[in-house]
Amino acid sequence: MTLQVCLEECMEALDLFLNNHFSESLDKLRPRVKESMYHALIYATVLEMQAMMTFQQDDIVNAGNTMKSAQEVCQRSGSLHADACYAECLLQRAALTFLQDENMVSFIKGGIKVRNSYLIYKELHTFLQSNSSLQGPNHIHLEGGVSFGIGAFNLTLSMFPPRLLKVLEFAGFSGDKPQTTYLCYTICYLSVFPVIFSSGVCIDRPRMRSVCACGLLVGGTVMMICHQAVVLFEDGCKAQQQWKQFHHMCYWELMWCFTYKCVWRMAYFYADLLSNESRWSKAMYVYMKAAYLSMLAPGEARPFGEDEVELFRRVSTFKQKIAGKSPPTEKFAIRKARRYKASCPVRLPVPVLEMMYMWNGFSMISKRPELTEGMLQTLVEAERTLLESPVNEYSMDDRCVIYLLKGLCLKNQRHIQAAEECFNKVYNSEKKIKFDHYLVPNALLELSVVYMDTGRKEEAIKLLVKIQGTPLPSVLFANLQSLENKLEELRSRLSYQRGGGGGTLMFH
Repeated sequence: MTLQVCLEECMEALDLFLNNHFSESLDKLRPRVKESMYHALIYATVLEMQAMMTFQQDDIVNAGNTMKSAQEVCQRSGSLHADACYAECLLQRAALTFLQDENMVSFIKGGIKVRNSYLIYKELHTFLQSNSSLQGPNHIHLEGGVSFGIGAFNLTLSMFPPRLLKVLEFAGFSGDKPQTTYLCYTICYLSVFPVIFSSGVCIDRPRMRSVCACGLLVGGTVMMICHQAVVLFEDGCKAQQQWKQFHHMCYWELMWCFTYKCVWRMAYFYADLLSNESRWSKAMYVYMKAAYLSMLAPGEARPFGEDEVELFRRVSTFKQKIAGKSPPTEKFAIRKARRYKASCPVRLPVPVLEMMYMWNGFSMISKRPELTEGMLQTLVEAERTLLESPVNEYSMDDRCVIYLLKGLCLKNQRHIQAAEECFNKVYNSEKKIKFDHYLVPNALLELSVVYMDTGRKEEAIKLLVKIQGTPLPSVLFANLQSLENKLEELRSRLSYQRGGGGGTLMFH
């Protein structure tokens, strides 16, 4: 079988997969997994996707063995296509290694696979950019695979702080953000936009089973109008029944849609489904269940008779590790739930909205004034309740949580002065905060965003200098990194306009 025929057959199998015919896709690939590198790679990739969604140990082991066999098939050929497939196999095996075991040995083994994959991609990319590269009839597939691989590495590496990046560069890694941005634009134009535009337009309800579940998930995620997004996510669940784990991704998004609308019972319903069916992050799901229950009125009946205090106390029992580390949001949830282990626990004021901030939810609703207003009213009521309650060791921390979140709502509503006052209240309370030390650097970060948006670039830079060396939750690191990049560009322009050379501003 020629390479061209192999690629055509593999694309047919992918079409079947994307149209919810998962078993048929695997059946089409299976006969040639021992002889064709692309058949072997795609077959193993589908199994790995299944393992990633189920988190079942048997599925992870099976996917790892299949990917190892695919790697052996790639080694039989000396072509550039085989090298690209081999690099992809290494990268996916590394991901499975991180999932399979939590010990340091597995972490090191996975890291070695990642490094070897990167070096292969880098060498292939350099060769394809050279004049000695010959373009055959299937060159576009090779170039696409290599560009995607090197682009993913560059994007990931460019987001690391400079100190860590220096260590990685010593090990052979390097990140090129401008090149990555160009590659991202290209691949989005070629692959993502067609999926988005085809997923949410003119859906024929009677033929729902033929609609791509992946496309509906993407379409719902990018939809800024909550009720329309809810419809798309619900359609995504109806589109196929074979892989229930696709439903879990839709449940997660539906949970947040109802959170943005302050419909706590419906949000709880989807958090409950996730906690019962999904293995991705039990600690997070149980925490969110408890958080939604705590947002209900004290005398209001709880669904299924569950008690938020007992749920909060169970959060830490579901802690998991991936590549030897607990996910940052799980660590945050466990730390916040810790106060409920006391015999007379002090309730969290707005745990749902605090976690929503960790998942960048306030940015998601920034263009929806009615949703922001609902959040603000919830925070005002929580602040009133807090002021009427007896003072305790958590009082100042809880007030500062509300100040930070109120500031975000006011910023979304363009009440700039009021937002600044809220962020400054958090900063001025730095020495009084006992537990939630993440609040001050994040208040400064949000204040610097306000300064940035209102043209006060130098003030924004001064604030970011204050954050230097301050511990910041990793789930918010990308926001800081993005803002720093913008400010570095502006600082360079200012230095150029003033005729000064200027030094490099280091934020980390």
